[in-house]
Amino acid sequence: MTRTRQLHLNTNALNAGKHPAAWRIQDDPLGIVHIEYYRNIARIAERGTFDALFLADGPALPGTVAEQTWNSLEPSVLLAAIGSAVEHIGLIGTISTTFNDPYNIARRWSTLDHVTHGRAALNFVTTQNPEAAANFGLTTLPDREERYARAEEFVEVLVKLWDSWEDGALVADRSTGQYADLDRIHAIDHEGQRFSVSGPLNVPRTPQGRPVIVQAGDGGTHIAAKYADAVFSAQTVFGESQKFYRDLKTQAQRHGRRPDQILLLPGLFPIVGSTEKEAFERKALLDSFLDPDEQKAELATKLGLEPDDLELDKPLPYHLLDAERFGASAGFYKSTLALARKENLTVRGILARNPGAHRQIVGTPEQIADDIEKWFLGEAADGFNLNADSFPTGLEPFVDHVVPILRKRGIFRHEYTGTTLRDHLGLDRPENRYVGETGWQNHSASSRYVGI
Repeated sequence: MTRTRQLHLNTNALNAGKHPAAWRIQDDPLGIVHIEYYRNIARIAERGTFDALFLADGPALPGTVAEQTWNSLEPSVLLAAIGSAVEHIGLIGTISTTFNDPYNIARRWSTLDHVTHGRAALNFVTTQNPEAAANFGLTTLPDREERYARAEEFVEVLVKLWDSWEDGALVADRSTGQYADLDRIHAIDHEGQRFSVSGPLNVPRTPQGRPVIVQAGDGGTHIAAKYADAVFSAQTVFGESQKFYRDLKTQAQRHGRRPDQILLLPGLFPIVGSTEKEAFERKALLDSFLDPDEQKAELATKLGLEPDDLELDKPLPYHLLDAERFGASAGFYKSTLALARKENLTVRGILARNPGAHRQIVGTPEQIADDIEKWFLGEAADGFNLNADSFPTGLEPFVDHVVPILRKRGIFRHEYTGTTLRDHLGLDRPENRYVGETGWQNHSASSRYVGI
């Protein structure tokens, strides 16, 4: 069925906000550990009919905690608590495939999908922070190739476990005494290079069939093309994002998928003001709390350089950059360099344009709506994972002033028309690949499982 293409918007509830000094202008600077803080963000986003609230995560305490907030609370528990306070908005939480096991994650997110009546999504990352390894008994972080190989098998096992229960497997027939139909419950008997999982899952099939699968970053695009429903990426240049968009959809088609069943949602960092002057004054206030030399040193580390390699009022030393030794995600590295080259930015200019890699727009509601419309209609994005500079005051003007413009232009919903996150995203309920197979007691996955 052909659907009218519709813009998708999430809010990235990144602790205090995207700006490193976000907590300095908050009424409650301790909000990152208060549930009502997150529930308020979700209510504001739901008022704007956003698709979902997104929680990033990292399994290590960052070295910047003396000056900056961080993602503190565990996502699945936090999302369940948020979900009880809102009715429609989807709930996306991040997990690391490097430091978890598929069965526990499959069970946890199936549970989240049940308790939120079909609004759960899982965002998988491989974790590139070497400090995290020591928290899980590892002396070193696995190399990038191994992390992504593990991630691919991890997601394969997730899907198998989520499909191990068919719809209707719970019978609960009082007259016959049958509670579950074993012919609709399937072992997965997965034996791979990194995981051995028998299954089935002990949680029945969820309201969405299975939780929405999201992949963050550019490094795992080949996995996303096979399994993911949405991709969060760092894109700063319109033409390059168009190419990434086409390549992602083409890869998905090679796996037998429809292009509209995988969505590209780059990060976007809007700072909204009633006038340009007001917007830039808000940005200037936040920037005034930062030390340019400290910011320069942090940027150098992310680019795999020494602080003395960078001069604030000169361009990046491109001859010193080495893609094999950068200290941040591949998406950050590529998007930062693309923007710097495209606009011939100095180091100071890069720092002013959000050294967190996601594209920053400072302006009026009309200017921000114009930009979003250009990227959406130009097929550089299906929507955006929005970053507020500081919560909630950075999100409210977007909801109250940008969203009405997008609605008036006919590219964004006026109200929710479905009940699940898959409904909001325009995604089909996935077919269970075990339908018609023999039940789990007599099942051999190697001979009977129909792969993704």
